[in-house]
Amino acid sequence: MAPEEMLTDAKKLLNLPHIVVICGSIRFMTEMNEADLRETTAGKIVVKPGFGMKSPHELWSDPVEAEMLKVRLGDLHRAKIRLADEVLVVGDYIGDSTRAEIAYARSLGKSVRFTHPEVDPDA
Repeated sequence: MAPEEMLTDAKKLLNLPHIVVICGSIRFMTEMNEADLRETTAGKIVVKPGFGMKSPHELWSDPVEAEMLKVRLGDLHRAKIRLADEVLVVGDYIGDSTRAEIAYARSLGKSVRFTHPEVDPDA
């Protein structure tokens, strides 16, 4: 049995609610928080980016450390996509990172929903 199938079976055995991962540009963090609220009140588990690195912070003040952190955060977000049952793309703009996340999710057979369906790169 493939790991993805084992994860699906484990989530069923644990009777976990539907898991949604929110993707999109960090510029839409307010909209992501609103989507989180709506999905959570609908009874879903929500995972999303925790923060953006646009504002200065000691954790990414060193450029070398910042680049390594970006790579780790990308890996972490792909793990969130693997964990989720569905992807919700927030915002009316799709950048390269979000486009790659959508392609990754679809390659895994995840359903992808959009707050603005007109930005779906496959529409």
